[in-house]
Amino acid sequence: MFPAPPHERIVFPPFELDLETGRLLRGSKPVDLPPKAFGVLRHIAERPGKLVSKEELLQNVWPDVHVSDQVLKVQIAEIRKVLSDTCREPRFIETAHRRGYRFIARTEAAQEEIPKIHYARSGEVNIAYQVLGDGPLDLVFVMGWVSHLEYFWTEPSFARFLRRLAGFSRLILFDKRGTGLSDRVPVDALPTLEQRMDDVRAVMDAVGSKRAVICGVSEGGAMSALFAATYPERTAGLVMIGTYAKRIRDASYPWGPTEAQREEFLEHIREEWGGPVGLEERAPSMVSDPHFRQWWAAYLRTAASPGAAVALTRMNSEADIREVLPAIRVPTLVIHRSGDRCLRVGEGRYVASRIPGARFVELPGEDHLPFVGDQDAIIDEVEEFLTRASDTPRSEPVLATVLAASFKLLPEPGNPRSGHWRRFQDHISRELDWFRGREFSQGGRRLLCAFDGPARAIRCASAIAHHASRLGIELTVGIHIGIRAAAIDTAVRIEAQAAAGEIIVSATVRDLVAGSGIPFQPKGSLPLDSSSAALSLLLVERGSAARAGV
Repeated sequence: MFPAPPHERIVFPPFELDLETGRLLRGSKPVDLPPKAFGVLRHIAERPGKLVSKEELLQNVWPDVHVSDQVLKVQIAEIRKVLSDTCREPRFIETAHRRGYRFIARTEAAQEEIPKIHYARSGEVNIAYQVLGDGPLDLVFVMGWVSHLEYFWTEPSFARFLRRLAGFSRLILFDKRGTGLSDRVPVDALPTLEQRMDDVRAVMDAVGSKRAVICGVSEGGAMSALFAATYPERTAGLVMIGTYAKRIRDASYPWGPTEAQREEFLEHIREEWGGPVGLEERAPSMVSDPHFRQWWAAYLRTAASPGAAVALTRMNSEADIREVLPAIRVPTLVIHRSGDRCLRVGEGRYVASRIPGARFVELPGEDHLPFVGDQDAIIDEVEEFLTRASDTPRSEPVLATVLAASFKLLPEPGNPRSGHWRRFQDHISRELDWFRGREFSQGGRRLLCAFDGPARAIRCASAIAHHASRLGIELTVGIHIGIRAAAIDTAVRIEAQAAAGEIIVSATVRDLVAGSGIPFQPKGSLPLDSSSAALSLLLVERGSAARAGV
């Protein structure tokens, strides 16, 4: 966390600390507080939201003098007495059992602290990010729906929430492309889950973070889950707060809105964007607060245009990460409030049940936004989780997007095209490099390779198919995403269903490329084992996958 800038006064109504004279004031009247107690209060008040250890307080208030913890407890008790504060329901000083104390009141110094905005380059797009805190583990916070880094800090409850996270981590915040302070992009080119993962990696690289806990809120949880499954070597742990696996209700997922309800909400965004859209579901406890309503409306306006908000909401509705969840192999914490009106608690239970070893924590409350309501209950769970996550070993990747392809050189009278095959292999190598494919089997007329994202696999297949058609080579492709060994077998079986020139993908792949603009047509189904339903297949429309989406 950034240290508080020098101030002559620290105001936390109805009190203020006059640092120049060393006095505590209530209004204009001095409050009697012994010098050592004043020193303790000043030290923690200058670090709002940060856990200050007992050792730090003893070293700074009693330098070069050995005193016991009991002396510190006496000073804290004296401070609480004059502030009319209590241990059980603190308004100013919170006790972290056996560790230290945290100043939790709103202060003028804290209001003025807005961390510096930086930019990371992700492909051709600039991603805005902030870094604060100096904890032992990096924590990447992924806000749901839309975001705006500077407006985070203009709402005291959100600012406090972030400062508390930064009190025990190095907190990394960012605006997804197309929103907030990151580069705006056309509404038909908003980021897919795959591109947002690229943006997270770009920000982590920019701040020198090799490994971090990824914390996703709402739809940010879906991207965070995919990141953890795809890049476990860079994920120390996964936290999902008020999240889901699929946004549209169906027979196998009985939560969320229906298609008709989703369209109704999209129309509401078109008509009412600029006002406090969706507040009744996301923060029911704050609906009657005029200041919060104004802040929420301004936050949405600055975070995204109406068109971008509609496009993002529609894209989020198309994503489905259910088949990704079993491939997550990092420590995982799923937190959900029992009365969440935006995303039902059953969704959180479902997500946790699908992730091996995940811990599910159900907390009371109706608010969806984690910084509204009892935010401390959520933050305490995250803090405890990070303490354990720092000791976990690195995991190996188990999720893979697998492309299986077969090629056949068509005969041509008078021209055997013997040199075409070598040219075609050169084309394959170049396209794999461009789309970051990892070839692990090529022999005869077959190819098996893996990608770190399904859209890249489709676009690579489309590029290879283009070269094949020019060289008189017949191609068939199958693509699937899942746990590596099974994904290879399934991709090979899908490829066997393809006719000449066809690229066929599983429904699991289609569900993870929402927003990519790649069009599909139904292509039947693939029977699986007797305990599973058949896997729906889709045909990629020819020439539809563009290189621009790398």
